[in-house]
Amino acid sequence: MTDSSTRRIAKNTGLLYMRMLVMMVISFITARVMLKALGVDNYGINNVVGGLVSMFSMLSASLSGAVSRFFTFGLGKGDMKHLREVFSTSINIHVVLAVVVIIAIETVGVWFLNHRMVIPDGRLGAANWVLQCSTIIFAINLLSVPYRAAIIAHERMSAFAYLTIFDATAKLLIVCAVYYYGGDKLKLLAALNILPAIISQVIYWRYCKRNFVECSYQRVYDKKLFGEIFSFAGWNFIGNTAGLMKNEGVNVTINLFTGGTAVNAARGIAMQVNGVVMQFISNFTMALNPQIIKDYAAGQLERMHKLMFQGTKLSYYIFMVLSVPIIFEIELFLHVWLGEVPEHTVLFTRLVLVLSLAEIVSHTLITAQTATGKIKVYQMVVGGILLLNLPISYLLLRWGWFPEVTVVVAIIVSQLCLVARLWFLRRMIDFPVRRFVTEVYCRVVVVTLLALIVPGICYMLMPEGYVRFFVLCGLSLLSSAATIYFVGCNREERALVGKAIDSIIAKIRRR
Repeated sequence: MTDSSTRRIAKNTGLLYMRMLVMMVISFITARVMLKALGVDNYGINNVVGGLVSMFSMLSASLSGAVSRFFTFGLGKGDMKHLREVFSTSINIHVVLAVVVIIAIETVGVWFLNHRMVIPDGRLGAANWVLQCSTIIFAINLLSVPYRAAIIAHERMSAFAYLTIFDATAKLLIVCAVYYYGGDKLKLLAALNILPAIISQVIYWRYCKRNFVECSYQRVYDKKLFGEIFSFAGWNFIGNTAGLMKNEGVNVTINLFTGGTAVNAARGIAMQVNGVVMQFISNFTMALNPQIIKDYAAGQLERMHKLMFQGTKLSYYIFMVLSVPIIFEIELFLHVWLGEVPEHTVLFTRLVLVLSLAEIVSHTLITAQTATGKIKVYQMVVGGILLLNLPISYLLLRWGWFPEVTVVVAIIVSQLCLVARLWFLRRMIDFPVRRFVTEVYCRVVVVTLLALIVPGICYMLMPEGYVRFFVLCGLSLLSSAATIYFVGCNREERALVGKAIDSIIAKIRRR
């Protein structure tokens, strides 16, 4: 990895972390106010019906991944003519796709909501209203995909950060307005959420048109390119379908077998906590992923492998440091945050955080696989394994198991997917699997187990309360930092940490 690429990753990561800190505060406030404003049942309706729309985004997620890959690969090759064709072709594809998905939601989605889902008495009309508004928002967001792909491919993370902060702030203001509304709060929330989606789309369009020459739409039809994007997206569709079935499909299944939306609310809160913590990782990987794809495009496989090793460990350690104290003290955390904590929320949150730790190890592997463009057999195998989440969860819930078992199933399946990904990458990019298992996977597992000892003792010996919360957080941070430095890092990485610390101390002394 060159100094320039390292500096670029560091700069973009810093910008995205500033965005994340702002969004973390906004997200927690928004969730608390929304739960207070809507109540548990309406919060659950908003979560599960929005998830129903997300289930129809399988095609869009597939095409989004394809567009991002072709954009970034084109930049790595330096082919501007090809980039213009990719952008215009992707606009055409997304317009057609928006029409197809809207038709699907208005037929299959409406039927499923009205005849199969469990909605509290008197709230079916509101649920249908949420479905219609969510469909409009989905269509608008779908049309902004090529513009977001261009911003990320060009690594303009400052623009991306400002736009996402605007979106989060607008949603907070909307929730606050809904809180004081005397009528149907759920309907008003769904309708007002359309506004930031429209404004964001206009900003994306103006920014990209002014800053990127390839983002000017042209009437072009390149049959070969159209086929390449659709072929890539078609096979990517399997993986995205499996991912959505694991999340939203299981969410709907929980609704069917638990008799209402209260458990959906608990799961939704758990996913929101996980999403806020995951922002720390997504910020880093968002800055890292374009470099991995560009290294592959340039034929720099050794540098690509090194970046994957370091990126996997660093992203895992960041998430571990943040999630360990939350896993231990989640009850107090939720009580302070929400006041009223729905049943099942505590265990759901703990398990979802463990699931994210299990999945983080695969993030750079997925990016590398996408970079190759050879995804046909890969998606059939890995996507097929991932799809096991839904039927296994369905059977366990039908047999009367507790709803949190669905997350346990996802944890086990994620490790099976990891094995499959490593097998494919060894064949495709000569990936050093044995080194990855010993230097990355085994090391992060050992680090996690060792880092849990001190906060675990504190949790068992001290009485519950704010004193234990702050003591445990401090001990967890110190324990994790020490374990990561002495056990989790190799000699080269410890040297880099030492240089970074020396540089910070030198800057402080000069001031």
